[in-house]
Amino acid sequence: MPEQTGSHTPDEINCLYEITKAIHAAMDLQRALYKVLELLSKYLGMKRGSITILNPETSEIRIEVAHGISETERTKGKYKLGEGITGRVIKAGRPMVVPQIDAEPLFLNRTGARNGIDHSKISFLCVPIKDQTRVIGALSVDCTYKETFSLEDDVRLLTVISTLIAQKAALLERIRREKGQLQEENLRLRKELNKKYSFSNIVGNSRKVQEVFYLISQVAKSNANVLLLGESGTGKELVANAIHYNSLRGGKPLVKVNCAALPENLIEAELFGYEKGAFTGANRTKSGKFEMADKGTIFLDEIGSLALESQGKLLRVLQEKEFERLGGTRTIKVNIRLVAATNRELAQAVEDGNFREDLFYRLNVYPIYLPALREREADLLLLADYFLEKYAAEYEKDIKRISTPAIDALTQYHWPGNVRELENCIERAVLLCEDQVIHSYHLPPTLQTAKETGTQPARSLKDAVDRFEREMLLEALKNSRGNMRKAAMALKTTERIFGYKIQKYNINSKRYR
Repeated sequence: MPEQTGSHTPDEINCLYEITKAIHAAMDLQRALYKVLELLSKYLGMKRGSITILNPETSEIRIEVAHGISETERTKGKYKLGEGITGRVIKAGRPMVVPQIDAEPLFLNRTGARNGIDHSKISFLCVPIKDQTRVIGALSVDCTYKETFSLEDDVRLLTVISTLIAQKAALLERIRREKGQLQEENLRLRKELNKKYSFSNIVGNSRKVQEVFYLISQVAKSNANVLLLGESGTGKELVANAIHYNSLRGGKPLVKVNCAALPENLIEAELFGYEKGAFTGANRTKSGKFEMADKGTIFLDEIGSLALESQGKLLRVLQEKEFERLGGTRTIKVNIRLVAATNRELAQAVEDGNFREDLFYRLNVYPIYLPALREREADLLLLADYFLEKYAAEYEKDIKRISTPAIDALTQYHWPGNVRELENCIERAVLLCEDQVIHSYHLPPTLQTAKETGTQPARSLKDAVDRFEREMLLEALKNSRGNMRKAAMALKTTERIFGYKIQKYNINSKRYR
């Protein structure tokens, strides 16, 4: 290395600059380390150099990269912790300087790279590579021995370089670890999505729901367009999820658009994107939903709300698999599967001239009708129990069941909002409930005061009190399995009064034994 006078030479400054640039530029640690040794040779006259890495599990030290040493010689460079100069530097965490390697018995020359060379003319410097306090390896170099030349300045320079190497190694290790964690999390989330959106997890045992299960299973693996029909709240989005995540496109994007939620003048920009300057306020180019869904699935909810002009452009995408952004001339090709949903009668809309007939037939390749909740009475209590379990766990409440009067209220209601309304109803009841049973007074007023159509006027105060009292008597009998004495004790009343009350409300205690 060049002779020093206590301050850095231009070569050293250039070397440090280039090494810093090379280390920060490369994402491949090994490539960065080779570059470090090349720069040390170019600027500072290093004859040979190596970077060794410690395996913390086996305590073995091996040469990771080398300069001026053949591949065969490099593979021989293995040491135990504390063995030779390199082993001692890594074990102690302190640099070592050997002015003349022939005078140092600890110098092993294990690689044989210096055979045939006068060892009295070789100086050896080795500095530890530390990640904070942990030694992860060592940087060592050979240079020409000079009697008047102090090696301490070189040691300081190598220590700075080793610190840069350690920082890079720590950064890349953190990136590798975080990448691994992200991959594991991504895999876990994909498994959860597949489980969550498995069509077998759609709750329902009624005949009509079993028919929906069958239709989903038949179409999921294909690329056919699907049209979901049914009232709002019947679970069309849930079925769209099940179709996508059980298809061959399950690992690709599922992009959802609610056509009814977007103004008519914005729907095309949302679906097809736009170029910069296409309209006032378009200060950048924006990709549309179809581009985002490329190789995946796009779910267009409330498709019956699309304007006729937008319907024409949608038809072209479905037929030709291509479109242009607003204000653009470049044709963009896409590979998408369409799942559309509507609560409107599209056939009637076609007759009325509000929906294109050609688009209707393009969409209606595989229609699936989702029954209203009132059409699947057999699933009502199953769904109620499912939502009870879900929200009891979410809000950390120990709620065991739904009371008989509450069940009566649920079954007598006509559910215009379908499954979505039932879910909201049970969530509200869980939030209000302070014991282990959902009672009828936890339900929304529409369920407490309506029967079948929801038009019955409100009860009197006496009716409400009687209903509440009867519900408490029934719950006490259920909990005591028909034992009137225990039931009376639970309600903190006498057995005689309890008996009088159940006669008043025509309750048969034997039914609960």
